[in-house]
Amino acid sequence: MPVIEIKQLVKKFGKFTALDGVDFELDEGQVHAYLGPNGAGKTTTIRVLLGILRATSGSVSMFGKDAWKHSVELHKRLAYVPGEVNLWGNLTGGEVIDLMLSLRKPDKHHKERRELFLKRFELDPSKKCHTYSKGNRQKVALVAALASDAELFVFDEPSSGLDPLMEKVFQDIVLELKKDGKSVLLSSHILSEVEKLADKISIIRNGKIIQSGTMDEISKVAAGRSLEELFLSEYNGKEQ
Repeated sequence: MPVIEIKQLVKKFGKFTALDGVDFELDEGQVHAYLGPNGAGKTTTIRVLLGILRATSGSVSMFGKDAWKHSVELHKRLAYVPGEVNLWGNLTGGEVIDLMLSLRKPDKHHKERRELFLKRFELDPSKKCHTYSKGNRQKVALVAALASDAELFVFDEPSSGLDPLMEKVFQDIVLELKKDGKSVLLSSHILSEVEKLADKISIIRNGKIIQSGTMDEISKVAAGRSLEELFLSEYNGKEQ
């Protein structure tokens, strides 16, 4: 059973069709990269998946359960990091992390993982959130997600704002998650990152999936080109 299964997903906002027949699957222990320019439909897909938006038609399931009907139950099994992290400015980073972890079921390893990822991301948890840079706000969200006991990690531009050293730390952690049998849905504009991490790739344009497959299958489509060259060829000169 796929961890995520999306079939013929359509999402309309009035007369505007944001998603038009989106299909893809994420299997256990895989990293599935979801690519596309801003406005292509990536974040809308993720919001439907998280039960924030309701699909107009089609089916969206996680762990075999409807993502809308069972959203509260499913959120206990996943962790989500958005590309734009808003925090409570008067709380410290550590307090925000602890608050987020307190919303999950008790786990004796939360504190241990919290300290591990604070160290790996070189984040000072004693500082107030209003003093943090964008990169440090991302680190707070990443530490809170990674310290959880989630089975599925949904990352929507998670390394936005991170410096190259911290991007490498994030990439190493994703590979470790995969090795541990965790599943990852990764939306990223950093195509070199995707090439290193992804087992499967789906490319979306104007709400439709235009390429999807394993890295080997995508490499055959690319015909010797890099993922970046393939991606740009799909969009260059085309209406966004």
